[in-house]
Amino acid sequence: MNGDGERRTDAPPTDAAEAVTLPESTLRRYRRFSLYNSPYPAHDRGRAVDLYPATNEGLSPVAGEVLETRTVRAPPKPYAHQSEYLILVDSGEYVARILHVDPTVEAGDRVEVGDSLGPMIRSGFFAPWVANHVHVGFRRHDQNLRRASGSLPVVADVSVEPLAWDGVGTVVETAETYALLDAPAHPAPGRTFAGIATDDGRVLDGGFAHYAGGGVLTRGDEDAGATGPEGSDDPDSVSFLGHPVGEATGRDVAWRDVEVLANGERITGLSLFAAVDPEFGAKLVCPGREFAVGEEVRVSVRDTDDPVRLG
Repeated sequence: MNGDGERRTDAPPTDAAEAVTLPESTLRRYRRFSLYNSPYPAHDRGRAVDLYPATNEGLSPVAGEVLETRTVRAPPKPYAHQSEYLILVDSGEYVARILHVDPTVEAGDRVEVGDSLGPMIRSGFFAPWVANHVHVGFRRHDQNLRRASGSLPVVADVSVEPLAWDGVGTVVETAETYALLDAPAHPAPGRTFAGIATDDGRVLDGGFAHYAGGGVLTRGDEDAGATGPEGSDDPDSVSFLGHPVGEATGRDVAWRDVEVLANGERITGLSLFAAVDPEFGAKLVCPGREFAVGEEVRVSVRDTDDPVRLG
């Protein structure tokens, strides 16, 4: 496959299937990405990636020929666009399945990496705190291209700087369903990707812990093919803010029954990404809970018999 989605050659995939790599040159066209921040099966085991452009233009993550555009079903939500769309792009060895973009392209068009496919939409697949983004997964030509699940594992071939965090920050932005903190600060915005770190220095990815699972990324995601420590099948404990929070098998994490607290009160959780944008900080998912800009917040984690589980 060409440089916008070539197969990784220096590490095995996350399981027996082949994996598709998105190179750094492609990822840098977006301000952040996440492989795991979704409750839907399409993202299971990092089999799709959400890409967040700096504007509302849905930038193509691949080069190739548009095979088809179609309207597809999505859960009805009062804040969502009335329709969802699927764009299929033949990028050579694989077909890219792209969602959450109202297509201005049509079958037979040729697109390059970074071309606009159309404006992004708020999808019924989104939680209300999720920003507009481009969702992409990859299939072989002989696979079912329209079925929601079944894509190949995706590897983000870029180094992600792990940011140690003590759980403390000041609120710099609020909305009805989330609050953004000023910490941890991005060390080099616009130059390197960074993400909030586990206690042992891996990068956390996904909805913690309001989705059933998430992921841990290392520098360059170089162990994406591992099935456990030193290639074993034994799960590896993941700790965050001084508390055990999950079990990792390779890069895939099953969250334990834990809850996230902000100033001692339970919130839904944290949205975790790899990002280059300067407005980095921890994102508190907190519908029904009000924070004020300038308020200092201390985030902590504890065990619970009643974890929040969405989706």
